[in-house]
Amino acid sequence: MPGKKIGYKRVSTPDQNPDRQLENMELDRVYIEYASGSNYNRPLLKQMIDYIRDEDIVYVHSIDRIARNLQDLMKIIDTVISKGAQMIFIKENLTFNGSDCHMSRLLLQIFGAVAEFEYGIIRERQQEGIEKAKKLGRYAGRKKCLKPEQMDWIREEIKARRPRREIAAELGICRHTLYKYIARL
Repeated sequence: MPGKKIGYKRVSTPDQNPDRQLENMELDRVYIEYASGSNYNRPLLKQMIDYIRDEDIVYVHSIDRIARNLQDLMKIIDTVISKGAQMIFIKENLTFNGSDCHMSRLLLQIFGAVAEFEYGIIRERQQEGIEKAKKLGRYAGRKKCLKPEQMDWIREEIKARRPRREIAAELGICRHTLYKYIARL
């Protein structure tokens, strides 16, 4: 049985539109992720990697859609190849299937390094903008997502020695955010 054609699309926020990626392609399954590419631990990326099988083909619009740093990029591609599948980047016209040439690997590393550099520049500009806004008194930071009564509830749950992952899940926040709130208690 021939492998499946799998698409992976990623945008950073829900208000961005992933439709332009892999448009007009007939795919058996598509994973659409709304998360930063700087983080390797993305739920749909993991689902896709767990799903792929021998002879499957993973299509990605461009290298920066799958990863924003070279180390994660190489790890993802090596994992896909180790499962007997191949990965195709449409924009860069690169295919990786385990028998790719040294030139393809070099181009991958160059494009991956450029994506990582570009992400670093974006973060730097963002931080400069935040610093400037703070000096002008226009930046108050992110709004708190928990209400005072929820903070009281957290305090009680911690006293009752309830696992933090359960507390975070019930509040609909990640554990990292929960730990920040706990530090303020």
